[in-house]
Amino acid sequence: MTASVEVRGGLSGAVAAEWTKFWSVRATWWCLLTGAALMLGYGTLSGIAQRYGDHPEAANTIALGGGFYLTQFAVIALATLFVTSEYAGGGIRSTLLWTPVRSRVVVAKAAVLLPVLFAYGVLLACAGMALAAAVKDGHGLPTSPEAAFTTASGMGGYFALLGLLCTGIGWALRSAAGTLVSVIVLLVPLPLIVASLGLPETVPYFPGIAGVNAMVEAGQPNPVTMAPAPYAPWVGLAICAAWTAAALLTGAAVLRRRDA
Repeated sequence: MTASVEVRGGLSGAVAAEWTKFWSVRATWWCLLTGAALMLGYGTLSGIAQRYGDHPEAANTIALGGGFYLTQFAVIALATLFVTSEYAGGGIRSTLLWTPVRSRVVVAKAAVLLPVLFAYGVLLACAGMALAAAVKDGHGLPTSPEAAFTTASGMGGYFALLGLLCTGIGWALRSAAGTLVSVIVLLVPLPLIVASLGLPETVPYFPGIAGVNAMVEAGQPNPVTMAPAPYAPWVGLAICAAWTAAALLTGAAVLRRRDA
């Protein structure tokens, strides 16, 4: 008489293992809670400012600002630590022992982050818009349902792709500090430097600016650059996806070439 034991392996087993690791560490919860607090704090203060300032804004623009100027850095930290903390603590040896196919590990971590960060971005955008609208109490500009949908879906897509971008760079660099610096420079200072060198037309094609363009209705000005996007919101997400794919392919290639 023999007993059969079901062993869950392959990609589904790797995703299940990464899902458990993701939610079992305190850093995940701290990053998510910090990002939410930053969004709600920004929405509250900006909503109050609408009552007294002379620069009217809509609730969706306020939520967009909270996402780009503050909350995205919590997303960057979360996604970066999801990869680099394993190198810092030595857990990467066990991970690759259990899942020796390197590309499967990369895909498994991406499969965990993608839905979580998409839902996180959508929920925070909705919460930020609702809070800002309540606090400003009719002051500032109104928000149309179309603008609210574009901001919420765009923020969800941007946060999801930004998280995967961070993991790709994290796999390549193995360093939390190096990944954080690289991503932040790519998102903010580098487009400004390129614009100052006489190439302002390339700025909308950097991932951070493209992500903001994905949250703004077509034809409306980007609240960061103050210029209308030269493409539709979905194209902004496509540009972010191209950067993300390049980072993941590079990270996977580096992981395959060298021992962890």
